Amino acid sequence: MPHPSPFLAGFHLHDIDADGVRIRAAVGGAGPPLLLLHGHPQTHATWGRIAPRLAERFTVVAADLRGYGDSDKPPGGVGHAAYAKRAMAADQVAVMRALGHERFALVGHDRGGRVAHRLALDHPHAVTRLAVLDIAPTATMYARTDRAFATRYFWWFFLIQPEPLPERLIAADPAFFLRSQIDGQSKTPGATSEALFAEYLRCYADPATRHAICEDYRAAASIDLEHDAADASARIAVPLLALWGAKGTVGQLYDVLATWREKATDVSGHALACGHTLQEEAPEETLAALLDFLTP
Repeated sequence: MPHPSPFLAGFHLHDIDADGVRIRAAVGGAGPPLLLLHGHPQTHATWGRIAPRLAERFTVVAADLRGYGDSDKPPGGVGHAAYAKRAMAADQVAVMRALGHERFALVGHDRGGRVAHRLALDHPHAVTRLAVLDIAPTATMYARTDRAFATRYFWWFFLIQPEPLPERLIAADPAFFLRSQIDGQSKTPGATSEALFAEYLRCYADPATRHAICEDYRAAASIDLEHDAADASARIAVPLLALWGAKGTVGQLYDVLATWREKATDVSGHALACGHTLQEEAPEETLAALLDFLTP
């Protein structure tokens, strides 16, 4: 039976069968459907400061990606295919359909934004509007890698190393690695509360989660790039909003809007005065931008 979410006020937690993969999702509110997808190293709990406000106008579904939080963590399989963004996106389409939503608006942060990008390409008729938070397209970022990017986003190159190298090294001190990730990307001290950090660490302490995260990144550097190359000429037709942190790596190294105009036909967006995790560092500004975009 659904039970109340400890991090999203007014939401209830559901375990949903997405074609054989169990996905944990917090559901709340009423109105047009809206799917929120988190990034690494977060879970759906990252939306705690804005999801209840969004739920005043929308039926909000905040899901844990496969491999993260309390969702299933299947083996990566040959070529890391189980963590291809195509597979992760299909999970979320199945979740929304199980909840009765054939079409929905979509917001993705970090890894969730990459899943959202693939979802909009593979399931164009399911998405009404798309917002991506603090990312440039994956293929673009890899193609334009330089020393500055490799230094700031070292985990893109560390986590993709063959199993079990990154898994074993992180296992030596998961709390230290997690804290380093969060503190290194956030430019707003205290934005991730101790209770929220403890929730992320609860999940990160699970070896299956750490392995799944590595598989997510391994897929991004292999099978996802193959899928992106096959769709190089495809363009997202629905309105796309790009938001990013002016103090973060993506905003400082890329012309974010230009990168998304290579991938979509209707792009708008702007920077916020924060680092990587907009929904935790600048919740009011993020909420205002999303509401303006989602309710034109």
